[in-house]
Amino acid sequence: MVNVNVTGGEMSQAEINSYIDRAQKLYPEKTIQTIDLKIDGDFVDVDYHFADVPFQRIRRITGYLVGTLDRFNDAKRAEVRDRVKHGLTSPSASEQ
Repeated sequence: MVNVNVTGGEMSQAEINSYIDRAQKLYPEKTIQTIDLKIDGDFVDVDYHFADVPFQRIRRITGYLVGTLDRFNDAKRAEVRDRVKHGLTSPSASEQ
């Protein structure tokens, strides 16, 4: 279900449906939440608003790019557990 906001005039449902179809053809990989249509004389300004895409963190762990450790075997999990983690530290007062 796509919400359509029309400002600056009136538009038939058939026209609105054609703008929805066009948006879905232009952006087939995205989920369209809202389309803002601003009528300006003979022109229509179109503004698309897309749904947020879930983002999963990817890290390099023991030479592999992974999101989670659920597919690692016991040896790889032990390697992750035993690795040295380096962090950023603030400089001490004597170093400044």
